[in-house]
Amino acid sequence: MLLFVITLLSVVVHGYHTGTDDAAIYASGIKKTADPSLYPFGSEFFMHHARLSLFPQLVAAVTWLTRLPIEWSMLLWFAFAQFLLLWAAYELARQCFRSERARWAGVGLLASVLSIPVAGTALIIADSYLTARSLSTPLVLMSAACFLGGRSRAACLWLLSAFLVHPQMAIYGAGFGLLVAFEFRSRECVRFVEAAPVLPALLLPFLIGVHLQPAQGAYREVLASRAYFLVTTWHWWEWVGAIAPLIILAVCARLTLESVLPAFPRLAKALIRLGLISTVAALVLASGTDFAYLLRLQPMRSFHLIYVVFFVLLGGLMGEYLLRGRASRWIFCFGALSTGMFALDMATYPASPHIERPGVRYRSEWLSSFLWIRDHTPKDALFALDAEYLLKSGVDLHGFRAIAERSMLADQEKDSGAASVFPDLAEHWKEQSAAQSDWAHVSADRLQSLRARYGVSWVLIENFAPISGLVCPYRNGELQVCRIVEDLRRQ
Repeated sequence: MLLFVITLLSVVVHGYHTGTDDAAIYASGIKKTADPSLYPFGSEFFMHHARLSLFPQLVAAVTWLTRLPIEWSMLLWFAFAQFLLLWAAYELARQCFRSERARWAGVGLLASVLSIPVAGTALIIADSYLTARSLSTPLVLMSAACFLGGRSRAACLWLLSAFLVHPQMAIYGAGFGLLVAFEFRSRECVRFVEAAPVLPALLLPFLIGVHLQPAQGAYREVLASRAYFLVTTWHWWEWVGAIAPLIILAVCARLTLESVLPAFPRLAKALIRLGLISTVAALVLASGTDFAYLLRLQPMRSFHLIYVVFFVLLGGLMGEYLLRGRASRWIFCFGALSTGMFALDMATYPASPHIERPGVRYRSEWLSSFLWIRDHTPKDALFALDAEYLLKSGVDLHGFRAIAERSMLADQEKDSGAASVFPDLAEHWKEQSAAQSDWAHVSADRLQSLRARYGVSWVLIENFAPISGLVCPYRNGELQVCRIVEDLRRQ
């Protein structure tokens, strides 16, 4: 019950946003899985991810079995993933601390800081929207708790579940398991060491066709849009975010503390080794242009697991030696952290409700237009809009496909992320996003060209003079949703 209450509080503090940021990719894949008639054009920009995972099928299964709308299925899975994450954090803390006070402090600190960014990886500890990481993170963390408890078979089952949901993130869990196995050197762990080399084979879909050569053509532009792939371009504060947790863990591992169990220093040492190995791997990949096609493996993403475990351990120490049994300290500490995280979410999504429940209506002109498109245009409609619409005020990083549930030409921001992982999409991304550049000066001839070349049937335009060949049934402030018809000048 306490975990359930903390889960509800964490959702209230950090919010829930459907279809934003990376969820623009995951939500589209989930909706396409639930309703295959959606997105007849351009689905490769999100289904390439979806086909590597059972995650879309798991979420869509709730809709298939219960007939609930897919938005409710996504919200229920989000809440369940939050609960599972905090449960896994408690199980991990139980392996490291003697007292219940320390264990619950570890859970409480993690629940309070879910929105903290992870060094320069472009990740946060737990997204305020549903992605495959929402589920893979607690699965990997549960496997870590089992490794520490010497239950290697159970750990492998949790890890296999994570592989089925998010292969890339599960690789770091496998690496952590190997490091823990070497640390314990028990017979049970040796069995895992012998079996573990087969696990990275699940990354083969990312490696097929990779050659050691510089990035060329459109893929070079894609990599340039993802500066966080290259650790040599990180800012100093991003490097502090990577190094500081390792230093703190090293100090804690050397301390003699009566409140911690033997697994605590072993866990800290395994995390330090994982961080150092990942950093060396990232520096090697950044050392030459021939490794360009391997940058998408992003070894520094292992710091996501390191951060999660780090805050559980830090919270346990705080509860034992700082907060102790004084309720006022607990309330002040977690209240202040939660208030800061709540304010951060409000600042990140100023045009959106803090909790975007199913059926929500937006005040934003952009998001209201997306909902009108969903409710009033045919499923096979193909839209063109500003390639940089995600950066517009009022969009709050909500993906057009995820909210409007309609096909669109590739955008400049989010679809480049899909192309960064799957280089075969790079040329399509470049051509389609370039076709929507300088959208403020779109002309009738250009719209007719988009219709002839791609089959674009609808457009979303802002601040424009009347253009022939358009019928615009919806207007919201400076935005208009228009259908492309034959150029009236030629009739």
